[in-house]
Amino acid sequence: MDWLERAAKLRQWSRDGVRAPHKPLLLLYALGRFQADAGGELRYSEVEGDLKQLLAEYGPARGSTPAYPFHHLVSDGVWEVRTDHGVGSPGTGVRELRAGRATGRLVPDLRAALRREPSMLGRMARVLLDLHFPPSLHQDLCDAVGLELELAETAALATPERRQRDRRMREMVLTAYEYQCAFCGYDGMIGTVPVGLEAAHVRWWAFDGPDDVDNGLCLCSLHHKLFDKGVLGMGDGHRILVSQHFVGRSTVAREHVTALAGRPLIGPQPGVRPVAPGHRSWHTRQVFRGSPRPSAV
Repeated sequence: MDWLERAAKLRQWSRDGVRAPHKPLLLLYALGRFQADAGGELRYSEVEGDLKQLLAEYGPARGSTPAYPFHHLVSDGVWEVRTDHGVGSPGTGVRELRAGRATGRLVPDLRAALRREPSMLGRMARVLLDLHFPPSLHQDLCDAVGLELELAETAALATPERRQRDRRMREMVLTAYEYQCAFCGYDGMIGTVPVGLEAAHVRWWAFDGPDDVDNGLCLCSLHHKLFDKGVLGMGDGHRILVSQHFVGRSTVAREHVTALAGRPLIGPQPGVRPVAPGHRSWHTRQVFRGSPRPSAV
């Protein structure tokens, strides 16, 4: 039984090039939850909000309900649904899934295969990402479903000794900064869904940075990349640092990068802890490149 082939051949509604990533999104979500808790089940009423958010951000513009993939993924042989009445899905009705206390999880044979060969989890996730989404969205998707792809590809499942990521980090940080970039104020949305806004770790996770609001910044995609590359940083008084090593001759580069030097950060909102001095100091020492430019303000 080739699980990678099954992941690659999920049955999807298709007509005139219309996207239908509902099943891939649910399967990615299930893989992320399995990586964190191999024995857990996903109760529909508890994960419905997460799945709605995934469909809103990464699905097609037309509205949809997570009840459809929760029920229909069963037909692909990788997912099972149970209710208080036993094995089997009650259908695509949201009310029935909630009332029946429906739970879903990967089928037993797939769970056993992932335990025997943990690196297959990473390969399955790669198949789903490569077939259904552009590379620019892969990391955002992994963050959204709580999947540590690099860890999955090196054959490691969650253990009590290993630190686990907090899937709520992104939402907590974006809320703290009121859905705007702390460096430039960008606040773009599609409908009610933020687009191009990300939760940046100040002290990197790989170097013991916690998934806490006081270790996070809401940044637009451009400034997140520049922050992680050491072009941008934070100085005393939570003012923006711009590296002297950065060279940008265009008007756009000057307006969006060089002119930020010395500006105060935007946010967080009152009552929320700002970036902790220890995390800010770590970023300045370990990531920021060279000396900062003089204030442009």
